[in-house]
Parts: sequence; structure tokens; C-alpha cells
Amino acid sequence: MLHLRSFRAGDEAALADICLRTADAGTDATGVFADDDIWAAVFVLPYVQRHPDLAFVVADDEDRPVGYVVGTDDTRAFEDWFARDWWPRAGSRWPRPAADDTSRQAGTLRYAAGRRAGAEPYGDRHPAHLHIDLLPEAQGQGWGRRLIDRLGVELRGRGVTGLHLVASTDNTAALAFYDRIGLERLPSHDGVQAFGRDLATD
Repeated sequence: MLHLRSFRAGDEAALADICLRTADAGTDATGVFADDDIWAAVFVLPYVQRHPDLAFVVADDEDRPVGYVVGTDDTRAFEDWFARDWWPRAGSRWPRPAADDTSRQAGTLRYAAGRRAGAEPYGDRHPAHLHIDLLPEAQGQGWGRRLIDRLGVELRGRGVTGLHLVASTDNTAALAFYDRIGLERLPSHDGVQAFGRDLATD
């Protein structure tokens, strides 16, 4: 039976695998990049490194994670840490893409190298943010809502007033899910849709 629990040290490989298998607009991204490890190094592992207490998983009968939510309670501080500490170490494996490289891998590496406080506007009103991914066996059963709600409880307990997330506009299933659970669509730039939740009044 699936169950929700806190992240534990040792879950990192399972979370990296979930990230990879859902990274292509909700589908398996294996082989999309020359190195599959890039996805987790950008979108999940830095969160469990800095905020293991803000990471929760859905696990199967063998206690193996099949879904997760990870986040930060302070986007500006997180992005500064990512730029100062995380990416110089984790990203040193991958050279900076050539200026004329228009591949998806190059775009993701440029995004990672350019992360910094204030680079995205969503943290002004909604200072926390999250990433959430579920394998097919955990989808359609309410686990996504429960993961977001569990993180929201933790953030409210810390006095955080707002939470946001950003999804690719290609991931239509995710967009519909976020609408369904009542997240607010925020003004967004091309290719992505941001959502917010006011935790102070929610």
C-alpha cells in the first residue's frame, strides 16, 4: 500500500530516478540529454541537500519512493545558495554550452548557471516554491494533493505566506491538476505556467 512519509537520507537515487522518468513534460526523459543526471542535479537533489526537512515522498510496500515533493521556504535565499554553493560543485561536470548550441540540454544548463535571487518574479508574493513528481503508479489517487498539502502545513508552521511552482506548458496533465486543486495561475513567460497559493489565507 502506498504511504506518505518524510524524506530520508538514502532516498536520493530513487528521487533522481523519479525526476528523470517524469522530466519530459511528465513523461520519461531518459536519453533526452547526453547525460541523464542533469535533470536531478537541477530540479531535485539541491532541494534535499539544502532542505531535507521540506521533502516528502510517497512510498510503495517496500518503502521505495514513487513520488515526491521538494521545496524551499525562501526562494531568494535558495537561489543564491544554488548559484554560490550548489552549482559550482554539482554543475562542474558539464561544460558551459557553446553560444550556438540550441539543444534542450544546453538550455537547461544555461538556466542552472543563471539561477540567482530575483531571476524569476514569482518569489516576491509567494516566497516558497516546490517541485513535485509522481510515477504513473502513484498518479490519479490524490497523492499529489496530499504532498502539496503536507508541504503547505510545514511552510505555514514557519510563517511562510505564499508558495509557487512553475510547470511547462507542454505538461497539460500537470496544468489541469494544478487548476483542479485550486492553485492560482500567475502571469508567466513563454513556455511555462506559474501557479501560486496564498498560505496565510488558505
